[in-house]
Amino acid sequence: MTSTPNSAPVTQRPEDENLGISANFAYGLQHVLTMYGGIVAVPLIVGQAAGLSPADIGLLIAASLFAGGLATLLQTLGLPFFGCQLPLVQGVSFAGVATMIAIIGSDGAGGIPVVLGAVIAASLIGLLITPVFSRITKFFPPLVTGIVITTIGLTLMPVAARWAMGGNSSAADFGSMANIGLAAFTLATVLLLSKVGSASISRLSILLAMVIGTLVAVAFGMADFSQVLNGPLLAMPEPLHFGMPVFKVAAILSMVIVVIVTLVETSADILAVGEIIGTKVDSKRLGNGLRADMISSMFAPLFGSFTQSAFAQNVGLVAVTGVKSRYVVASAGLILVTLGLLPVMGRLIAAVPTAVLGGAGVVLFGTVAASGIRTLAKVDYRNNMNLIIVATSIGFGMIPIAMPSFYHHFPAWFETIFHSGISSSAIMAILLNLLFNHFTTGNSDQQSVFVAGTERSLRYRDIAALHEGDHFVDGKLYDAQGNEVPLQDDNDHAPRTRNAPTASKQSAEATS
Repeated sequence: MTSTPNSAPVTQRPEDENLGISANFAYGLQHVLTMYGGIVAVPLIVGQAAGLSPADIGLLIAASLFAGGLATLLQTLGLPFFGCQLPLVQGVSFAGVATMIAIIGSDGAGGIPVVLGAVIAASLIGLLITPVFSRITKFFPPLVTGIVITTIGLTLMPVAARWAMGGNSSAADFGSMANIGLAAFTLATVLLLSKVGSASISRLSILLAMVIGTLVAVAFGMADFSQVLNGPLLAMPEPLHFGMPVFKVAAILSMVIVVIVTLVETSADILAVGEIIGTKVDSKRLGNGLRADMISSMFAPLFGSFTQSAFAQNVGLVAVTGVKSRYVVASAGLILVTLGLLPVMGRLIAAVPTAVLGGAGVVLFGTVAASGIRTLAKVDYRNNMNLIIVATSIGFGMIPIAMPSFYHHFPAWFETIFHSGISSSAIMAILLNLLFNHFTTGNSDQQSVFVAGTERSLRYRDIAALHEGDHFVDGKLYDAQGNEVPLQDDNDHAPRTRNAPTASKQSAEATS
């Protein structure tokens, strides 16, 4: 009877450790600082694209902080069927930025309600498909997700360039050397802090560079903070401040693609953090985490925010610090909720000069593209069509970026979907992946000039040791009688002989 209490600590999950109130909030604040720049960037981008006033952009920022905090609490503490109870920080997702800008561009001033309606409907669809999502993840391998994430970063680069020029194309100083110089200074500060700072300073380099760049802008009279105190200091986010959500089919379809990408990314983050902290993540727990993502994304638009997902940089922070407690991240959620109740913070951030955002945006958006490239590095390109799938999909996604008017003569629903580079590349990547990697009937052995030009180039010495009838099966070499032929490893200094007395010397030269 006494063995049960003694064995209880052994079976306790690592994420259930409670470090105490002070430690929880100290480490929780570190999580907030790590992701703060990312969580405020999305409402800044979307608000400026919609032409909102600084006060309304401040409300968007406050709503995103508030919704992200509530989503974090749901994910970490959990309710029945919702929340994976792992140390994951939730916030507004970057994945939908390009699509939301495209929706706003096609709907003009009424774009924000259409965006909010698309997020609600697409998240509901995402919630409904979570029970079967594990069965369709094979259609979203790193090949597809890497293309989409890379395209997200690339499609946002024009936003960074426009910010660096001043943001407002009708302003007299748009593209002036003063604006571009301020953006360049901010970018240089990011790089300098990343190089010479400590580990903690390096991780906060973007946020710190924005602060330093803003102070320089104030010194040169390029920043206006006169409107920061105009409005309440403390307030609950106002539901439906931007009007009732508007539901349009084309906008919903383009946002569904974003939601599916979000589900894939969140699945990867849940599995990654489970592996990092050494806890079991089964299908039930994964499903609970995905449902928390989708239900949070459904309710966030009611307060003026967008799709919610796990922040990958905070997964990295868990690995770096070794702090596994979910209560630490729950404390971060409480901090985010508190910041969301302070609209003055949103107005303060909205007053940051656009050129400063441009300098930081080059790194921030480039990091998104680099993450996609890193994912694509995991893809196998040997004797298949994956290389041309990547090339075609990214190229297709760049069309509306290089030529925004390309789809102007297409039907309105078609333009809404394909005017977004991320939607274009995602649709092309999914279709080509299905066509060449799943529906393999009719595929030739030499599927493209890329394959023929690279993977099929062999040196003479690689094949000189082969005998008639030798053949490869599952990575192993067999002779005509079916006997396995030992191969020499590239790092093996002792030659291995094949099962034939006349081939000992030749087999030492064979490679796999």
